[in-house]
Formats: sequence, C-alpha cells, structure tokens
Amino acid sequence: MDSALTSELNESIVSTCRTGLGDELRSVVYFTPETFDLLYLRQDLYDDERTARTVKAALVENERLEVWPDDPYVTHLHDDDLSPGFGDYEFTVRVFSGGFASRVATGGHGVIVTTDELDARALEVVAVSVRKLLDDSAPN
Repeated sequence: MDSALTSELNESIVSTCRTGLGDELRSVVYFTPETFDLLYLRQDLYDDERTARTVKAALVENERLEVWPDDPYVTHLHDDDLSPGFGDYEFTVRVFSGGFASRVATGGHGVIVTTDELDARALEVVAVSVRKLLDDSAPN
C-alpha cells in the first residue's frame, strides 16, 4: 500500500464509490506517479489478482501520462491566454460501449473508477466526493 494511502482513506474511497455507484462499480484504483493499489475489484471480472493487476497497470499508465508530469490540457487550463474558459479541472470520464472509466487526480495522487453502464451523473457525484477525500489527504 502506498504511504499516502492510509487504511482510513482506502475505506473512505471504496465506501464513497460503492454507495454512489452500487452494483455497477467494477473497480477502484488508487495511484501516484510511482505506484498503484487495487482498492476494490468486483469478483466477476478477473480469474486472479495477477491478471487484474496487469490489466489495471496498463490503465493506470495511460492515466498517468495525462496527469504527470505535465498534462498539456491541464497545463493550458491554467494559462489565461490558452484556457478555454471552462474553469478548474475536476475529473475525467471516458465513455465506452459497455461502461465508464473516471479519473480524479489532485495533489500527487488520484483514483480511477470503472463501472458498467449507468447514469453518468452518478459519476460526477462520486468524483466530487473522492476529490475532496484526496485533497484532504494529499501526500507531502
């Protein structure tokens, strides 16, 4: 488990996701620039943890490329001359034919949540709550 990820934070993130997304929740992954932890994995998805970690490692690496060290899109959002005027970055949702992948990252760590198909507004509610948890526990 990563040093920034306490048992309390782990439980809070998983509880927030399970409560907000219910049985459609597939996985919850905590990540930093160096490592990642599978916080929750629905039992019907993979035959073993090694396979799950291999699949999630590819997902995490893809998300890291956009967050650290310099996500051009996020960097440009903070440049007044280049900003599209949307405000501060909050979270990302990727839409697939059978579900969603949502990422929230702040303060040197982040969470990726994957789900089956559901009302996308539920993802926003969960992302805002998870971002607050991450902000409150940012690694030093």
